[in-house]
Amino acid sequence: MTDSNNSMNAQNDSKNHFTIAVIGSGPGGLSAAARAAALGIPHILLEAEAHASDTIYKYQKGKHVMAEPTILPVRSDMPFEAGPREVLLDTWDSHLDSLKVNVKYQQRVTEIVRDPETGHFSIRCESGATYTSINVVLAIGLQGNIRKLGCQGEDLPLVQYTLADPGEYVDETIIVVGAGDAAIENALGLSLQNNVIMMVRADEFARCKEGNRRLIMAAEKSGKIKIHYSAKVVRIEEVKAKKPLMYFYNGKTGEGSIACDRVIGRLGASPPRQLIERFGVQFPNPSPGALPVLTESYESNVPKLYIVGALGGYPLIKQAMNQGYEVVQTIIGKPVLPADEDLLLAELKHWKPNHSVSEIADLILKSVPLFKDLTKLQIREVLLDSTILTPEPGSIIFNKFDYTDTFYSIIEGRVGIEISGEDGNPKIIKLSSGQYFGEMSLISGRRRTATIHARKNCVLLEIPRRAMLKLMAGVDSVRIQMDEVFVRNAISSYIGPMLDTGAVNALVQGSVELRRYNANEVLFKEDDEADGLYLIRRGSVTVSKKVDNKVKILSYVSAGQYVGEMALVNNAKRSATVTATVMTEALVLKSVTFKQQLAANPAWRASIESQIVDRTKKNVTMETNATGKTELIQFMLGQGVGEASDILLINETICVQCNNCEIACAETHGGTSRLRREAGATFANIHIPDACRHCEHPECMKDCPPDALSRHDNGEVYISDACIGCGNCEHNCPYGVIHMAMEKPPKRGAGLSWLLFGLGSAPGKRQAEYDPKAVKKAVKCDLCMDIKGGPACVRACPTGAAIRISPEKFFKLSVER
Repeated sequence: MTDSNNSMNAQNDSKNHFTIAVIGSGPGGLSAAARAAALGIPHILLEAEAHASDTIYKYQKGKHVMAEPTILPVRSDMPFEAGPREVLLDTWDSHLDSLKVNVKYQQRVTEIVRDPETGHFSIRCESGATYTSINVVLAIGLQGNIRKLGCQGEDLPLVQYTLADPGEYVDETIIVVGAGDAAIENALGLSLQNNVIMMVRADEFARCKEGNRRLIMAAEKSGKIKIHYSAKVVRIEEVKAKKPLMYFYNGKTGEGSIACDRVIGRLGASPPRQLIERFGVQFPNPSPGALPVLTESYESNVPKLYIVGALGGYPLIKQAMNQGYEVVQTIIGKPVLPADEDLLLAELKHWKPNHSVSEIADLILKSVPLFKDLTKLQIREVLLDSTILTPEPGSIIFNKFDYTDTFYSIIEGRVGIEISGEDGNPKIIKLSSGQYFGEMSLISGRRRTATIHARKNCVLLEIPRRAMLKLMAGVDSVRIQMDEVFVRNAISSYIGPMLDTGAVNALVQGSVELRRYNANEVLFKEDDEADGLYLIRRGSVTVSKKVDNKVKILSYVSAGQYVGEMALVNNAKRSATVTATVMTEALVLKSVTFKQQLAANPAWRASIESQIVDRTKKNVTMETNATGKTELIQFMLGQGVGEASDILLINETICVQCNNCEIACAETHGGTSRLRREAGATFANIHIPDACRHCEHPECMKDCPPDALSRHDNGEVYISDACIGCGNCEHNCPYGVIHMAMEKPPKRGAGLSWLLFGLGSAPGKRQAEYDPKAVKKAVKCDLCMDIKGGPACVRACPTGAAIRISPEKFFKLSVER
């Protein structure tokens, strides 16, 4: 009997032992199992649900599945192309059968243990089944760890985190929270028969697929979906009304609330870290969003345990399928180069022509501490979006006051940063390999704060803004280091250029907190206790004070500057109230650390005290002479001037209404004026006509299909000839200063010109005002950037009533005069 039992156990062990065990039947798992089946390798595919690819199975009905990145080929024995969800699932089910993939459904894995002697894995399932395998491919995705809203009311019955069928809801007001692909697709599906409002915490869609970004922007333009940007949920309450929920939020214009029927949160998911760590897999840091440490062949720290797909940081279907294929090739000893190898080599060969992408990735990871927590797989993804620069020594990377916004890491060599020293003369700060620059313009949207020169043997990695924002959003250590560098550079440039490295380090390392404020939100109030120094990282603020029971604005402070030093130096309470004019981010240096360094650096304290004396004098002057000025500044800020970089103003006390400004603009730009003088708002004698403000964060540039909208190094936001007339910019501009127009034909002669030379219209015939074949294109002010002498509207004004001015300069003049 014993011998018989041993024989049966041996048979069962043989049946349940495999060369490769794939856990999870998402795209990566299906591709790995299909490759093993095609090669005849003993394998098993374990799936927790009763069907394959549960993530895609739970997509909303009729969803169009995209095949991105479009530049990557697909490597898999499972076919994949863009198309409806239902077609894709049917195709995969069919190939599971035809390839004879050994799949077991409803087998949720609870434990993976590696035998230290044999190296084999024992895999235990919730059902009680046990399997052994030489290799394990983990492809379980993230869907079991949905992120919730994190506010009061997040678990109410009408608050949900999935959507199977948009058609289930009709004639409802539905709020969709999120900015990723799932949120966009849910919103688009629901908008066909519901009133849909999207709440996006960021001020743009930075993490979604490009195709989805275009679709949601088009839906917003057409009015099908309303989008609130920079909107953070405060709470959700049940109410006894026609609409059962009240959604409270903080947005760009301050606090708001919306009555709705339901809220759908699509905020992504976190790795099932506790489960994965039980399997022995290590993570680089305790951050909830951290990814497991993997080699280029997707192997974890546990030998022969591989991780592919979203769990390894690659949520796109095509990427996961390629990884599933490649990992099996690695297991059988026939590894293939990653699918992006040729694309990256083409980009990198001018720098390291005889090196592999893997070697270059190693070099970058070793050279740039900012990327220390990135895997080699992640740095490859960064390289796909970026450019390697090898500038000549002495060449300028960018100039001070340029309006570029890319981010630079120094891989080799040095750069020199030219700033103004304490004595007013240029001062050069050297940055060497491993350091980085450009973060201030990247984050704040303001002009470059210094001129950067390349030094000998300089090699730079230039990362586009969208790619860098995505990296900061996805990797906590990158975001934390970026905040630290912003503070460090702000201290060196604005607060204490005389401070040595030790003092700067002490300030940076003394607990810096990032705080975010919506428009009209107070940073701190008059008579508050001083809690720290506020570095304005993004946006702008006003400083105001109550005088004779009236609030008077004393100054306007934009990104890159600071507020709150007076109370810290004087050991007093706050002497004024600071309020955000637009969505603003501030990095707060704690008061204890600030005061410690003031005491340790007498020269710095003297410099700060001198600045305080100057500010106090200006504030006293403003308090005395602020009659009407506070109201004027408030009016200007109410017109969106706080986010402008250059604005057209007309002094109506000396304007003679000749309209030369508008006529000159039309004559300069092919017959179509870029400004409307009579339109716009007026306060006292100051008129703001309808003309482009050249915003710090131009909304018009968010969704331009041909990338026809650009920002010149000098700050002008302009439209190139690539414009296709889609009208997205016209819709996205919050100030109505972009419009669609056809280019007028050149003026031609008439009468005698027609008789003598055949030019113009014949007598009795009128020349057409527009070419009937012409396509309407977007037009807007470009500050006459290619014309010597500056804006034609200003030059044509006979009385000097029209001026172009930055908000900072205008508010400064208002205070001084």
